[in-house]
Amino acid sequence: MSVHGGQTVLADIAKRQMGKKEMREKPALLIIDMVKDTFDDAHPLPITPFGRQIIEPINGLIRGFRKQAWPIVFSTDAFHRDDFIFKGRMKPHSLAGTQGAEVIDELDRQPEDLWLPKPRFSAFFGTTLDEWLKARGVTLCAVAGLATNFCVLTTVMDALCHDFKAVFLEDCTATWSEEVHQQVLNNYRRNPLDPLLRVLSAQQLVDTLGMD
Repeated sequence: MSVHGGQTVLADIAKRQMGKKEMREKPALLIIDMVKDTFDDAHPLPITPFGRQIIEPINGLIRGFRKQAWPIVFSTDAFHRDDFIFKGRMKPHSLAGTQGAEVIDELDRQPEDLWLPKPRFSAFFGTTLDEWLKARGVTLCAVAGLATNFCVLTTVMDALCHDFKAVFLEDCTATWSEEVHQQVLNNYRRNPLDPLLRVLSAQQLVDTLGMD
């Protein structure tokens, strides 16, 4: 191979490597509804023990995202007692301005993270999350928290509707039954939107993003 040919090959390799860097995802970690009302030991709910199991896995991802300086969002229900959603069987909870609507202390929330109260199930509904993420160049939303079949699901779907790739974090999300949790995730393990919509464990996400 000539010197000129070798330089051309090296230039092509460098270009491909630069292209890979340019195409690397800019993720945000969205942590949904890990609020004090749900983790109140005086009034435990069926979902509470399952929620406690995902605290440490979420904190592990928080540490990884913070090391990369990637956005971290805590989005929490901020309902009102006379909201339409309380006209059914569900009792008022996570009311705006109360301690019960605050993020639990066990999660590693820092001042630079975004705390985003939301008026309904999805973190995108009635909030400025879409604009906030796009202003920071985010391309992928990794969704953790509660509950898999309500607020996590609606947030994942709204992320797609706002043109973000979306990931269900299977070991960082939960609901009041492991069976229901798995049923929801199984609907999306093989889907026509892959890789725009995926179900991944925290470790699979770490590997996919090439986190150190």
